[in-house]
Amino acid sequence: MPISRLTAKKILKSAGADRVSETAARELAQVVNAFAYSMAKKAVMLAKHAKRKTVKKVDVTLAK
Repeated sequence: MPISRLTAKKILKSAGADRVSETAARELAQVVNAFAYSMAKKAVMLAKHAKRKTVKKVDVTLAK
């Protein structure tokens, strides 16, 4: 479930932005979603390498 533009806007506001454009929110959402997908793929690969079907916290930590 990818993060939405609204969520990205809330993140930018909590980081201190007074105002956030829709294009900035859209771009942050795309960047965060791409990063999260990349990390998830690495975590799945690590779990498979360990001959597990379950992705564990350690897989996500190592995927950083």
